[in-house]
Amino acid sequence: MIKMKSHNFIEKTIASAASLVKESVFSEGTASKKGLMQGLDARFKVFSVLAFIICALFIKHTIVLLALYALCILLTLLSRVNLLFFLKRTLPFIPLFSVLIAIPAMFSFFTPGQAVWSMKAGGVSIAITRQGLHGAVLFIARVTASISFVILLSLTTHHFELLKCLRMFGVAQVFVMITGMCYRYIYLFAEIIENTFMAIKSRAGGVIRSSHGHKIVAWNMAMLWNRAYNLNEDVYNAMLSRGFSGEPVSIHRFRAKTADFLWIVFCCVVVVLFFALDAMLSGRCII
Repeated sequence: MIKMKSHNFIEKTIASAASLVKESVFSEGTASKKGLMQGLDARFKVFSVLAFIICALFIKHTIVLLALYALCILLTLLSRVNLLFFLKRTLPFIPLFSVLIAIPAMFSFFTPGQAVWSMKAGGVSIAITRQGLHGAVLFIARVTASISFVILLSLTTHHFELLKCLRMFGVAQVFVMITGMCYRYIYLFAEIIENTFMAIKSRAGGVIRSSHGHKIVAWNMAMLWNRAYNLNEDVYNAMLSRGFSGEPVSIHRFRAKTADFLWIVFCCVVVVLFFALDAMLSGRCII
């Protein structure tokens, strides 16, 4: 027998996942606000974010990377993006992309150097080196700055503008189309899962036999597959009837303004200043 409690693990997981998907997909409201980044042309924003990411990749001092991250936070505030909302979107990705790589780099096995902590286990000496710590902190700072700029771009730009920019930058048409479709229908998929679970719970009561539960799950999986297949056919036929010829078309037209060119000049100056500061800290001046 399987007891279906109102606060069981499965229900919590489904509700949390669906809520996260909805919140992520419908963060379009942030892109519609009147802020600094929202008022810029998407092409110029993409170019500037790429410049900042390249800057983060080549900077060799943590303090300069922290200054670059501070610039990202400043742009977030000027773009009227809730800071807590922004940090919730960026900080969870940092352990995922960096910590698993940074931790091994701290040990002398991978980064020899001056030991700041050491121990012996089973006749094997294990040490954390100063050079390894510096490399790990530098790597985490790079990932933090890079991810923050990417998240800021996605929050302040409508998804159809980003997809159009990808095509203009030479990204494959198939990739752009699949990404656009996934973005449009992932909310529908989350709604179907949420409603299906609620329907099962409302019809089955508090207890379901294991064998009967397996049949319900299998039947709903088959129905979801069938609905997805039919929806795929209907959407494709609707696209063909509206003149689709293989290339997605957007009614939005990019229009560069004076502010966009001033923004690019500002970004270029900032990037040069960051590189100059990094070079000065390294004991060599590039100017």
